[in-house]
Amino acid sequence: MQALEYFFRTFNRHKLTFCHLCSPASCHRVRYNCGMKPLIGTELKRFLRDYKRENRPDVMLAALLQSVEYPANVGSIFRAADGAGVAELVLTGITPTPPHPTIEKVGRYKSLRVPWRYEADPLTAVAALKQQGYRVVAIELADTAVPYHLYPYPQKTCLVVGHEDHGVTKAVLAACDAAVFLPMYGKGVSLNVHVALSIVLYHILHKNG
Repeated sequence: MQALEYFFRTFNRHKLTFCHLCSPASCHRVRYNCGMKPLIGTELKRFLRDYKRENRPDVMLAALLQSVEYPANVGSIFRAADGAGVAELVLTGITPTPPHPTIEKVGRYKSLRVPWRYEADPLTAVAALKQQGYRVVAIELADTAVPYHLYPYPQKTCLVVGHEDHGVTKAVLAACDAAVFLPMYGKGVSLNVHVALSIVLYHILHKNG
């Protein structure tokens, strides 16, 4: 409701109008006035700053990368982590680490903003995260996994993603508290690792916030 109220308050500012058949309270169809313009520069920063101040979710998120091999995926995860306000990224196994030209280019240098650390053994990292109070949830197609949108994420959640081809290992899965998956409605069986992580991160933010 808080986000919805913010949306209505910004209608006049950004020249949005409801369709003529509906009232503001019930309309789900929004059309744009011809005078609307994209936000850039100072206006964009102010818009995002104001929204964040009024709608900051009360959650603490972390993510563990278990041998995510490709630097482009790692860079994309850094960018998504910055956008979602992730408290920490834990890079493990063969995951490449900054500084790395591809990670920095794809991630828009978000590795300089997002706290991260490297731990060779993912099991050691999982144990440490649990000691910090995180519930560790793998994003993996496991036999006990539940749809990501049905899982009751706690206030402190660490999401685990695995290798692009092999996924999260059995040993790491066994150390996790739970597993979730993204339902697929086409012919593919999974999404790219950084896409899957981004979807679940933002779901937790807006479900719990």
